[in-house]
Formats: sequence, C-alpha cells, structure tokens
Amino acid sequence: STSSLESNLEGLAGVLEADLPNYKNKILRILCAVARLLPEKLTVYTTLVGLLNARNYNFGGEFVEAMIRQLKETLKSNLYSEAVYLVRFLSDLVNCHVIAAPSMVAMFENFVSVTQEEEILQVRSDWYVYAVLSCLPWVGKELYEKKDVEMDRLLNQIDGYLKRRQKVHVPMLQVWTAEKPHPQEEFLDCLWAQVQKLKKDRWQERHILRPYIAFDSVLCEALQHNLPPFTPPAHSDEALYPMPRVVFRMFDYTDAPEGPVMPGSHSVERFVIEENLHCIIKSHWRERKTCAAQLLSYPGKNKIPLNYHIVEVIFGELFQLPSPPHIDVMYTALLIELCKLQPGSLPQVLAQATEMLYMRLETMNTTCIDRFISWFSHHLSNFQFRWSWDDWADCLTVDLEKPKPKFVREVLEKCMRLSYHQRIVDIVPPSFSALIPAEPQYHYKYGDESNSSLPGYAVAIAVGNAIKNRASNEEILTTLKELPNPNQEEDDDEGDGFNPLKIDVFLQTLLHLAAKSFSHSFSALAKFHEVLKTLTESDEGKLHILRVVYEAWRNHPQVTTVHFPCTRISLPRLYTARFSVLFYVWEILHSTIRKMNKHVQKIQKELEEAKDKLEKQQHKKQKDSGDEEDMEKNSEDEDGQLEEQIERLQEKVESAQSEQKNLFLVIFQRFIMILTEHLVRCETGSVDINTCWYKNCIERLQQIFLMACELLPACLPNACSGIACEDSSVASATAASVRSRRYSVRKMIMKQQEPRQHSPAITRTGTVCVCANGTEERGEDETNQWLELSQITIIIKTCPAKKHGEDVCVGVFPHWPAATLFIQGIVIRGGGHENDAVNGNNGHK
Repeated sequence: STSSLESNLEGLAGVLEADLPNYKNKILRILCAVARLLPEKLTVYTTLVGLLNARNYNFGGEFVEAMIRQLKETLKSNLYSEAVYLVRFLSDLVNCHVIAAPSMVAMFENFVSVTQEEEILQVRSDWYVYAVLSCLPWVGKELYEKKDVEMDRLLNQIDGYLKRRQKVHVPMLQVWTAEKPHPQEEFLDCLWAQVQKLKKDRWQERHILRPYIAFDSVLCEALQHNLPPFTPPAHSDEALYPMPRVVFRMFDYTDAPEGPVMPGSHSVERFVIEENLHCIIKSHWRERKTCAAQLLSYPGKNKIPLNYHIVEVIFGELFQLPSPPHIDVMYTALLIELCKLQPGSLPQVLAQATEMLYMRLETMNTTCIDRFISWFSHHLSNFQFRWSWDDWADCLTVDLEKPKPKFVREVLEKCMRLSYHQRIVDIVPPSFSALIPAEPQYHYKYGDESNSSLPGYAVAIAVGNAIKNRASNEEILTTLKELPNPNQEEDDDEGDGFNPLKIDVFLQTLLHLAAKSFSHSFSALAKFHEVLKTLTESDEGKLHILRVVYEAWRNHPQVTTVHFPCTRISLPRLYTARFSVLFYVWEILHSTIRKMNKHVQKIQKELEEAKDKLEKQQHKKQKDSGDEEDMEKNSEDEDGQLEEQIERLQEKVESAQSEQKNLFLVIFQRFIMILTEHLVRCETGSVDINTCWYKNCIERLQQIFLMACELLPACLPNACSGIACEDSSVASATAASVRSRRYSVRKMIMKQQEPRQHSPAITRTGTVCVCANGTEERGEDETNQWLELSQITIIIKTCPAKKHGEDVCVGVFPHWPAATLFIQGIVIRGGGHENDAVNGNNGHK
C-alpha cells in the first residue's frame, strides 16, 4: 500500500472492529502471536491494540488477559526470549493507554523481587532483571512521569543487585581478551549503563518508531485496564534459563567516517537497533533472501550507518559463546546475500571488518578463530577466492605458530577443501608458499619398490592382489598370517590379539586401493569391516588404526576428518602436544563428542518412547478390564515384550552414558598430561608458561566445557547445583555459566591461579587419596618432591546431597601426571590406582 502507516492502521482497526462479533477469538490469537513472534514490529501492533481498545473496551481487557496467560505458558515452556517480547509488548501498551502505569510498575516490582530469593540460580534473577531493563527504552518515560518514586526505588534495587552479582563467567565468554579498542562488556552491565544514560537524558530516545503518537487524541480518552496480579513462577529443576553473554563490539563512530554517526556503545539507541536486528534475523533466518531484504529495509536506516550495524550484529551472533543462535553456514549465506543486494557498499564494510578481525587475532578466543576461518574460507569460495593477500604479508615475518600465520594457513587449507590444490597455489602470492598446504596425496609406503626392505612389503603386494581379485575375509586373514608380530618378543600373550604390522599392511593397502573417493573408501571399509574387527580386538589395536589412517592421509586433513573412525575412547588418546596445534584435530574431537552425545540421546529417546507405550497399554488395559480373557492374555504378552524391551534399552542407556563419561574423562586426562608436561618443561627451563601454545590449549579446554555444558551433568552422575567459590589469592579466573537442567548445574569454572602452600599435593607415584577424616594416604613409593598443579584447576562446588565439604573421588589413575580435576563433586586424581574411589574431604573449595 502507498498509504501512510497511520492510515493503514486506522483502516485495519475499523475492519477488525467490525469482525469482532464473529472472529474475536481468532483475532486475539493472531495478535498474541505477532506480539511473540514479530518483536521488531512491536509498536505497530501495540498501536493497533490501542485503537481497538478505544473502540471496544471489553476486547482490550480480554486481550490483556490473553497476553498474561500466554506469558505464563511461555515461562512454563522455557521460552524465555519470547517471554521478554511479551513483557515488552505489555509495557508498550502503557504508551497506548491500554494498561495503567501503576499496574505495570507493580509487575516490574514483582520481577525484581526475584533477586531477593535465597539460594537461586543467578541466571534466573538475571533474566527477570533483563526483562525489566529491556522494556525501559520503550516505556521508561511514561512510567517515570507517573510513578517517579516507585521507579527510583525499582532502579535502586536493580543497581544493588548488579553490584553484588557474580561475573566470573565473563572472561570465558569474551571474544577478545583485550579491552581495547572496544570493551567486551557483560550484557546486563552494558544494558544498565545504557538505561542510566537514558535516564540522564530525561528518557528521551530518538530511534523507536512510535505510530501511536499520531493517535494520541483518540487513545488518551480510552479507559485503561489493570494487569491481573502476576507472580513469577517458582524455580524448578526443569527450568532452562538463557545463558549470560557478552556484548560484541567491533565498530564505533570513528570506523564509519562518512554518513550518519554510529550511536555510542552506552547509547540506548545502540541497544534498540541491535535488538531489532537480532529479532529480524531470528524471525527470518531460515530464508536468507527474505532475511537480507528485511535487514536492509530496516526503518530509520537513513539515520544510522546501517551496514556497519548489520555486519557487527551478524559477527556478534557468529562469535557468540558457547554457541551461535543458528548454524554457522547461515551467517555465511546471509552475508553473501547482503553483498549481492548492496554490491556498492556492504562488501567494503565487510572487508573492513575482516581486516579488523585479522589485526586482533592475537587476543581472539580460539573458538572464535575457528569460526572466523570457516566463515572467511566459505565466503572467499563464493567470490572466486579474491583477496588482497599482500596486505597480510606481515604474517610471514613472525613465528609460524603465531595466530596470524596459523590463521592464513588454516584459511588456505579450508579453501583447498572447497577447491583444489593448484587453484590455491595460483591465487596466493609466491611469498606465501610457506603457508600453502601440502598437496593432498595418499602416502602409501608399500607402493615404491625402493621400500621393498620394509617388513610386510611382500605381504602388502599379496593383500592388494587379493583385494583386487575379490578375495573373501578368510582369505585375506590367511594371507596376513604370514606376518610376524613385532610385539611377540615383548609380550607373548598380547601377540595373538594385537599385531600392529598386520593392521599396518592391511589398512594401508585397503585405503590405497580405495583412495579415489569417499564413496570408494566407505565401501571398502564396510566390506572388510570384519577383518578390521578381527585385527583390532583390543583398545591398542583401535588406537593403531587411527595412527595408520593419520600417517596415510597426513597431507589431506579433510579425508582424515571424515575417515577417522569414532572409537570414542581411543580417539582422544591420540591428542598430544604435537597434535594439539592442528586445527583439524580439534574438528575430529568435536565431531566425536557430538556423535557420542547423539548416540546417547537416541537411545534415551527410544527408552522414553517404550515407557510411554507401556504406560498407554496399561491404561487401556485398566479401561477395558471387562473384556474377554483372550484379549487380556494378548495384552499381557504385549506388556511382557515391552518390559523386556525397556530392560534392554535401560542397559543400553547405562552403557552409553558410561561410555560418554569415559570419553570426557579420557579427554581431561590428555589435557592434564600435555599441560603438565608444558608446565614442568617451562619450570625446568625457566621459561614463561604463557606461550601461544599454552593459550591455545587452555582455550581448547574451555571450548570442551562450553560444548559439553549441557551434557556433563548427565554423564557425571554426582553433578548437582552449586557455585564454585574463588579464593582471594586467585590471580585470574575464567568461568562459563551453564544452563540448568535436571541437576541445575550453574557454573563450570576453570581458573588459573598462582602456586599456593595449601594446593592439593599430588605425587607422580603411588596412591594419593584424601580420606573422610582429612588425612592423606600415600603409597610406599612416596616421593619427597611434590608438584604443585595449582596453575590448572577445574573446580565446581561439591554435591549438596552430601555433608558440607565432602567430595567423592571416583577415579585415581596411575598413568596420569600430577593433577587433580574437580567436577561437580567428582574428584579425578592423577598418580594412583585405577578405580580407587573413596569419600573424601579435600579441605578446601
């Protein structure tokens, strides 16, 4: 329509008023839905409701009651983002004279009263405070004019809460460790600063579209409604509150020298713009073309540097920790579409942002670097891999293990996955040859006659011919029997079960013959799966498979990433200090964790479905109890079958959860080993521990916790609610606030601290346990030299189900170096006997 918004609203209000007698319920449902699903058009629909209320007072009352019912339902369903939009919609109805200001203030007071509850999760009180603060840009002026004393009291309560709340999670959620040029503020602190500035400016903001101002003469005569009493629902263990976050900042007014000035970081206009852009992305992210068009048609775009805001918001979501709101590839597709729609301006802003991100790689979080690499390589592949590489020549003059050269090398490797090796060689200047990945070729050591002296060379030729001649599994195994076992002299018992030479010869030959494509490799591995099972009956055999695959495809990370079999327990054992610098190694590890988690979730879902089916059958049986005996007999048979199925599934779930727990324990073991080796090496050589490798490894460990923040409570059964307590001597702390699920886990804190006198002393040899009386038991081979491991400690408060201060030591592993890992009441110690579990009082938090 070419008519004005006000004219359209007035006409629509007239049409809806005429339809109220016949379609009132449908109109109520639609208006409640748009309040929840289209928050970027908030003021348009509040104006429409205001006009309908002025014409039909009863309808306005029914709408307010319907909104309150929907708010309760969204909170019960853990839809907290949508609940914020509903509260904001209700608050804007005050501006439209639908809701009386005193009742809105009363609701806000009830929300803020949550902060006074005892022993609650901070994320719960954070959400209620955020819900109130995020409404004030829309309704703050109206409420302050009518209820200034109550509003001052409300803001003072919020100020007191914000001063006492914990913020140990902030460093782990920041994209950059440096505070310059743009501070990375915690979301509530930033919003509070913006509201404070808004109050200082007498609640005047200049960006929100307010169509109801045009109808003020009509709306001011309407009768207002009081909100029904609303008490925030009590906390439950099933509540999933939104995780805290850090506000992403990339640009300020100096980065957009031409055109409109970008609002300051503490300007409430900045919050309103970013909030609306986030809402547009959330509403339309499944359709990139629609989403891009909606972003570029943002109201008031001539008053702001819209392209800079859009790019900053998109990167803010892409780099959000622990995970982006949407899949990573969506942001790539959206930016590509935006560049197509605005070819004259947006690509330049995007190039500027890319350059800024590159310049700040030294202080960038490793997880965010991963996402930056994936986005940039994918983006280049859509624009013929064109980039001004010479501008990044500074990466050639520093250590190749520094972030910048590593970034360029990984980008080129990812680009090669989306193209081919020679293309990458052609597009990159010759001076970058040191960073160009090796040509991705299969390394078959038995293919060259010069290697005929290698053990197993003749058998490898025979196995290759047998595979080509479609030999059976038995014939292949018979051919491999000729190979001697290198381990037999050392361990006769192990010789029959694990022969590394057999695995090497067979797997190298099989993968060589199937190296043409992924399909060939998958088919070959599936065909000879039984042979591999026979050769790898032990964990050592499975581990050797991974070594063989890595050696054969070491120049082709993409194939290695796809082909590495997920043996779950064996895979993390490959992770050493040498492998930890390779980005694709972490890609494999994360894929393993995700597959393991999906496996557990799938079995759990099957178990729940079987239980539901049994419950329904038993309910039906009780209902039809008067039927014939043969029907009862059939029903009993079906119940028996279901009970057996449930029993089998229960065993599967327990087995899978045990395997999942072991996976995490092995991952932590490898981290402890390589970190301890690094610390000892640095102490011996009097070298600073804070190297690039150390930063990368610590952030990778944080990444594992962030990935598993919802899964650790399930796989570590003693987990329960709590907050880790920091000691006053802690030098620095990083923490991640965690969603509360069944066990209401609140925080996982990884803290790095200076060595202290009372740190847990762990020996490299013998058993070390802390008994219930607080005394330590040490093995006979006790060493006098104790290693302080206070540099790396992961702590979560002990299980409240036990006595105060008690922990449960669930594992003491003899092969672990000096280390202690505390996870939610579970203590994993290095330097002891496996499965030696005792109740203990570790004497400190």
